[in-house]
Amino acid sequence: MLSGAGISTESGIPDYRSPERLRRPRRPITFQQFTRSEEQRRRYWARSAIGWQAMAGAIPNDGHAALATMESSGAIEGIVTQNVDGLHQKAGSRKVLELHGSLESVLCLECRRITPRSEMQELLLELNPQLDASAVEIAPDGDADLPERAIESVRVPVCTSCGGVLKPNVVFFGENVPKERVERCARAVEDAEVLLVVGSSLAVMSGMRWVLAAVRAGKPVAIVNDGPTRGDELATLKVAGRLGEALPRLAHELEAGAAAA
Repeated sequence: MLSGAGISTESGIPDYRSPERLRRPRRPITFQQFTRSEEQRRRYWARSAIGWQAMAGAIPNDGHAALATMESSGAIEGIVTQNVDGLHQKAGSRKVLELHGSLESVLCLECRRITPRSEMQELLLELNPQLDASAVEIAPDGDADLPERAIESVRVPVCTSCGGVLKPNVVFFGENVPKERVERCARAVEDAEVLLVVGSSLAVMSGMRWVLAAVRAGKPVAIVNDGPTRGDELATLKVAGRLGEALPRLAHELEAGAAAA
């Protein structure tokens, strides 16, 4: 099963391709910008210091809960998610492969040490008590829109072990998904009888590639999404609607079918 940002919108986390977002497009930071520019890192971490407060407080919705139920009943074997919010795990799903990593941790680009994001947050707010989350719009990737005047004076922590540059442990735009992670996703699609896609527009290749792989292997593809997707013409089944309503119904029907069998 493949999930995208659409499953988390009902938990208050916006996606990139809702009608509202498309009317006001926003360019996320790239890996190259982050690694090459101290100014860009300052901008990212200033926005993240605010956005993280909302991201960390988000709770799973009925769609997440339905998928956890389907996993526990054996209806789905596991979840490959494009999301970095950790809400599948909070809902009780155990077999989750985070294709793009997780905002729950921070990586040092020098010594590769991984630390909890909560520790980074403490350091950020200690160094920058002026940061204020009031009247700020949260963005899809866990940061927030801030005026330039609020960013200029921000101080960014460095790795406490080696003094290196700290980066959220997620795959940025322009950065490759680790090979081992891609191989695990490929095995999951290969082992699946059906590929279920929920909450993804499949606009980027990191998600669409698994639909193409399933189709090449002759496997059915079912899509549940509130809006059109790039894979609709390839789908065996497409269900349009809010995931918080559609997925609980699907879980109930699968449970009823299993009981009848």
